[in-house]
Amino acid sequence: MATSVSGDFEASLGRLEEIVQKLERENVGLDESVMLFREGKGLAQKCERLLKEAQASIDAATRGDVDGDVASSQPDDDSDL
Repeated sequence: MATSVSGDFEASLGRLEEIVQKLERENVGLDESVMLFREGKGLAQKCERLLKEAQASIDAATRGDVDGDVASSQPDDDSDL
């Protein structure tokens, strides 16, 4: 699954870079500029979401919660027996 998320992030970031380059280097009309801007904004939001999810996964792993289940990182009730 991590490979899929990583690939999705890389593809989104790559397309976002293409959009930025096109807007910076080419003489793009207003309609196409607006379309590219909207696509880029969506891609930027997607990348941000994927990064936040990755950070949450790293934070969970750091706490010892490999599966992302917060309850599993808490001590059991019968631990003092």
